[in-house]
Amino acid sequence: MRLTLYSDYAMRVLVYLGTHGDRLCSIAEIARGFDISQNHLMKVVNDLSRAGYVESVRGRFGGIRLARPAGSLNIGEIIRHTEEGFDLVDCPNCVIAPACGLTKVLCEAVGAFLQVLDRYTLADLISRRAALAHIFSLPSSDASSGVSGQIAASPPPEMRAVAARPPRRKKTPAE
Repeated sequence: MRLTLYSDYAMRVLVYLGTHGDRLCSIAEIARGFDISQNHLMKVVNDLSRAGYVESVRGRFGGIRLARPAGSLNIGEIIRHTEEGFDLVDCPNCVIAPACGLTKVLCEAVGAFLQVLDRYTLADLISRRAALAHIFSLPSSDASSGVSGQIAASPPPEMRAVAARPPRRKKTPAE
């Protein structure tokens, strides 16, 4: 069984946010972290927000963060939300489906797959925070105890760059 790219991106977003604690993260930051399309992530994050997995904060220093503790986000539930269907083959349109045993076997396999996912939460996936912090280049204090005060108080990197940029000079009509 193969999950869709949509589910893959959803899980990447949740892992990234879970690793960063309560700090607000931008979609652009997550896209850079995984080297994936920001436009695709915007759709995924919008859906995760509407479903209550992600909280979106608007405004200049806004961003996204987990809406609930990582331990309450069940992986099976998330995958059921992000996947459109679990048909491994097209049994409903097959002429031998009524007499074929494959349909039952595949339904049982999908059920077992989802049962395994139901045993895990996002907290289980991010339990190796130190290793994730190293990959995401986070300070180790962020990985071990949630969020360090310095990170939580500072705006995202792209916002710091905007704040540090000198104001643009208005052009005069002669220019």
